[in-house]
Amino acid sequence: MLPAHGRRHNLSLVLQMLYSVGAMSRADLARRLGMSKVTVSDLVAELMDSGHAVELGPSDVVRPGKPATLVDVNRTGLQAIGVDLAAHEVLRAAVLDLDGNILVRAERPIGDDSGQAVVDTVLDLVAEVVAAATAPLLGIGVGTPGIVGPGGVVGTAPNLGWTDVPLRDIVADATGLPVFVVNDADAAVHADHTLGEGGDDLVLVKIGRGVGGGLIVGGQRVRGAHFASGEIGHVTVGTDGGATCRCGKVGCLETWVSAPNLEKALAAAGDDEPLREAGERLGIALAPVVAALDLSEVVLSGPEHLLAGPLRDAVEQTLRARLLARTTTDLTVRLAHHSDDIVLRGAAVLVLWDQLGVA
Repeated sequence: MLPAHGRRHNLSLVLQMLYSVGAMSRADLARRLGMSKVTVSDLVAELMDSGHAVELGPSDVVRPGKPATLVDVNRTGLQAIGVDLAAHEVLRAAVLDLDGNILVRAERPIGDDSGQAVVDTVLDLVAEVVAAATAPLLGIGVGTPGIVGPGGVVGTAPNLGWTDVPLRDIVADATGLPVFVVNDADAAVHADHTLGEGGDDLVLVKIGRGVGGGLIVGGQRVRGAHFASGEIGHVTVGTDGGATCRCGKVGCLETWVSAPNLEKALAAAGDDEPLREAGERLGIALAPVVAALDLSEVVLSGPEHLLAGPLRDAVEQTLRARLLARTTTDLTVRLAHHSDDIVLRGAAVLVLWDQLGVA
C-alpha cells in the first residue's frame, strides 16, 4: 500500500459521492466523506485539473456569508463508448455521456459472419463512433457473448466463431483508448444495478443471439473461478433431448430460449407454446441459482415481444413451483427497462468504474 494508492482511493470516493448524490459544495462533500475541508478542496482541484470534475456556479441555498460554489462530475464534458456484440442480427455501438444517455449510435449487420470477419466489422464500427464523439473519451466498453477472461480475452464465443480472441488488445491497438471487455450479460446487469432499479441480489438473463446471465450478489458482480458465472446458455436442460446447439451439445438452454430460435419456433408453431416452453426451461435452469444464492430478483432482458407475457409468466410460475415457498414471497420476476440499449449503457458504466472508480 503506497501513499499514491490512498490518494487514488480518496479521489474515487469524491467522484462516487458526486456521481451518486449530485452537485454539492466542497464543505458538504467534506462532511459527507468525513474528510477535512482542506483535503477535499485539494482533491477537487486535482479532479478539475484532470477534467473529471467541474464547477457549476453558486448554490441557491440561502446561508449566511458568501454562497458556496457547487462542484460535480463532468457529466457532459466527458464521454464513453459502449459496444454491444450480442444483439440479434446486428452489432451496435454508441457514444454516451456519464449518466448513460446515448448521444450517437451506429450499427452493422452481422448476418452469418464469424471469426475474423466479425473482428473486422467491430473495428469498423468502433472507428465510426469514436470519430463521432464530441468530448474527450474516457474509454471503450465492450459487451460480448461468451466467456471473457483476464486481459479482455474472449476465451470462447460460439455464436461469433471466436476462440481465444484478444479483443481488448485488438480494439485498444486500433483506437489508442483504454478498453474494457466483459460478457454482455455482465454489462447488462451493471446497467440495471447502477442506472436502473436493480437491487443488490439479482440475476439478469440476457436473451439475444445467445443466452447468458449476469449476477450481482451483496452489491458486487460475481465473476466465478473461470470468469464464467452466469454462463447458462450452454447448460443442458432436461433429459428429453432437443436440438443440436452451435456448441455441439444437444439440448442446451439456448436452443429453446435464444431470440433467433424462439422466432423460428413461433413461426413454425403458430401459437405461444414455444414461449411457454422456453419460460419453463429457463425457470428450471434458474431455480437452483436463485435458491443457492438467495436472490430477490430475476430480470429478463431482450426483445420485449418475446419476453413479455407467456415467457415471463412461465419463468415465474416455474420458479415458485420449484423453490421453498418462504423464499419466494418477495421474489420479483420482471423485464429490464431499455433492453435494447442495456448492454451499451452497461459497457459505459464499466468504463466509469475502470477509469474513475465510479459505479
